[in-house]
Amino acid sequence: MTKIDKAVLLAAGRGTRMRELTADIPKPMIAVRGKPVLQHIIEGLRGAGVRHFLIVVGYRADVVRDHFGDGSRYKIDIEYATQVVQDGTGRVVDLARDFVGNSAFVLSYGDILVDPRNYKQLVDLADGVEAIITVKRDEDVSKGGAVFLNERMELVDLREKPKPGQPTSPWYNAGLYAFRPSIFEFTAKLQPSPRGEYELTDAIRDLAQSGKRVRALELAGEWADVRDPEILARLNRPA
Repeated sequence: MTKIDKAVLLAAGRGTRMRELTADIPKPMIAVRGKPVLQHIIEGLRGAGVRHFLIVVGYRADVVRDHFGDGSRYKIDIEYATQVVQDGTGRVVDLARDFVGNSAFVLSYGDILVDPRNYKQLVDLADGVEAIITVKRDEDVSKGGAVFLNERMELVDLREKPKPGQPTSPWYNAGLYAFRPSIFEFTAKLQPSPRGEYELTDAIRDLAQSGKRVRALELAGEWADVRDPEILARLNRPA
C-alpha cells in the first residue's frame, strides 16, 4: 500500500459559464458556504494526510497566491506552477512532473467538491493499482465523461461527453484521481482531441488499455461540479 502525501490542484481556468462571478477571481476561488472551493479541497486533503500541494494557476493567479501563500498557515507546503496556454487538462499534468518526482499523487480539478471522507480512501493506493478514477452514478454523462468499468470496478474505457446514440455508462467521471508517475508516459504521447485540446482522460484510458490496473472509487455523500451559477446558488442555499 502506498500512502499518498502529494496533491496537484488545477486552478488555472476562469470558468466563463460563471459569467460576471469570475470577472475578478478564478472559478476555484468562488465561495461556497463561506470559503473558496479550493480551500474546501485543500482542507479535505490535509485531513487525509496530504502535506505537499502544487496549485496550477493561470487566470488571476494573484488571487490564489494571495489567499493561500506558501501554505504555512494551513500547516502544509504549497508550490505553484503556471499554465500559460489553456490547451487542455492533459498538458497541465505535465507541469507537475518535477513536483511529483517518483511519488504517487492525488489530482483534483479546482472546482470539484466532495464529502471529505472520500479523500481518505483516495490517498491509499493499493499495490498493483496504477491509478484511481473516482465516479458517481447517474449523473448526466453528456456534461462530462462516461466511465466504462468491468465487474471488478476496473476501468475499461472512458469517453468524453458521449453524444446521443453513442455508447454510454451509468458511471460519471467525478474529476478526482490518484496516479503513480507512470501517467506522465501517457500524457507525453497525447494528440489533440476533436476539440483541439490535450485531454487527461485520453491518457487515463490509454494507461488502462496498456494493461495497467486503473481502479474506480465510487464517491460517497455529497459531490458537486461547481460549473455554473445555478449549481453555486443551490450549494449556497441556507440549510
